[in-house]
Amino acid sequence: MSQLKIIVRPMYSNPPIHGARIVTEILSDAALTDVKGMADRIISVRAKLRDNLKKEGSQRDWSHITNQIGMFCFTGLNPQQSEKVTKDFSVYLTKDGRISMAGVTSKNVEYLAHAIHEVTK
Repeated sequence: MSQLKIIVRPMYSNPPIHGARIVTEILSDAALTDVKGMADRIISVRAKLRDNLKKEGSQRDWSHITNQIGMFCFTGLNPQQSEKVTKDFSVYLTKDGRISMAGVTSKNVEYLAHAIHEVTK
C-alpha cells in the first residue's frame, strides 16, 4: 500500500497538462471565446420559448423561464409531466423539470414549446 501511495501521489499533485493545453487553445482563438454571443443566444432562445408557449395558448405564467440565467432552465414541470414530455415528444430533461438550454435552438424551440404546452394543459 505504501508503494502504491508513492506512485499515486504525484499523479494527483501534478495532473497531466492536456486540460491546460485545451483551455489555452480555446482562449487563444477569438472565434472560440465568444462567450457573450453564446450567452445572448441562450437569452434569445429563452424568450422565444416563453413567447411560443403563449402562442400555443398556454395561460400559465412562464416568466420564470426568462428570469433565470445560465445554461440550464427549470421549466416548472413536475416528475409526471417530465416523464410524459420525454416519452411522448422525445424531449429529454431531468425528472425535476430542468432542461439544458444549450440544446434548444431556433429550429426546435417551437417543438419544445408545443411539447411543454401539451403536458401542462
